[in-house]
Amino acid sequence: MATNMEVDTARSSVMAVASTGSVSVALHPLVIMNISEHWTRVRAQEGKAVQVLGALIGKQTGRAIEVMNSFELLFDIVDKDVVIDMVYYQTKEEQFKQVFSDMEFLGWYTTGGPPTDADIHVHKQICTINESPVLLKMNPVAIHQDYTLATEEAERIGVDHVARVSTADSSEASSVAEQLIAQHNAIKMLFSRVKLILEYIKAVEAGTLPKNQDILREAYSLCYRLPVLNSDKFKEDFFNQCNDVCLMAYLGTITKGCNTINQFVNKFNVIHDRHSMGRRMRGLFF
Repeated sequence: MATNMEVDTARSSVMAVASTGSVSVALHPLVIMNISEHWTRVRAQEGKAVQVLGALIGKQTGRAIEVMNSFELLFDIVDKDVVIDMVYYQTKEEQFKQVFSDMEFLGWYTTGGPPTDADIHVHKQICTINESPVLLKMNPVAIHQDYTLATEEAERIGVDHVARVSTADSSEASSVAEQLIAQHNAIKMLFSRVKLILEYIKAVEAGTLPKNQDILREAYSLCYRLPVLNSDKFKEDFFNQCNDVCLMAYLGTITKGCNTINQFVNKFNVIHDRHSMGRRMRGLFF
């Protein structure tokens, strides 16, 4: 994951580097993680540092902006200029609107140093989507600048879990991992003890072990404490919960399959139309 990223924001197509505005921007850590993963993955694939682009989504109330999530953007290089694939953007926007209906497109992100003429060229294309977009530019090799991180409880737990589990030190453990380990150990211990009681009762029934009335009474007492397992209410709730879990798993499988098919169709269309789109875009700049 890339670290030490510089954050620059701009609210106009001119994008002055040292300008100070009255806009308040709150940045969620998920956005930083997405951009870092995007840049690191492309660098690993290309074997060198490459500029990446993406869209920013979130909420805006007046001059208060909250950048909550992001997704990658595809682009082509036409006469050394970056041309955003608007068809791909519109497809991704429709998908995000289905899941995050309360969020809106706020701007775009990229990597590198201060804004350049090439960034202004891309910014003007983004202005066709949002007349006043935000530019979030992160420099992977620069020190941190002043910015505000807006987090929720679920995000803090998730970031803490990822940060601790990803460290090489095995002694580090997140609160989520500790809780899951404790629950796993408790269930494992319960299973071993129930298995021991069951094996003892089977041995007594088979005549391989003598009867011990004290142990049998304790086992009967434990069974008697769970009358709810034999009630109609428990069976109804249990089967309803099983059906709900199976239904959610089934819907998740269908959704994943539809998403895979949708991505395949999008990639096929992009490959099929890229050549013709490149010719159309060249005509605009000649």
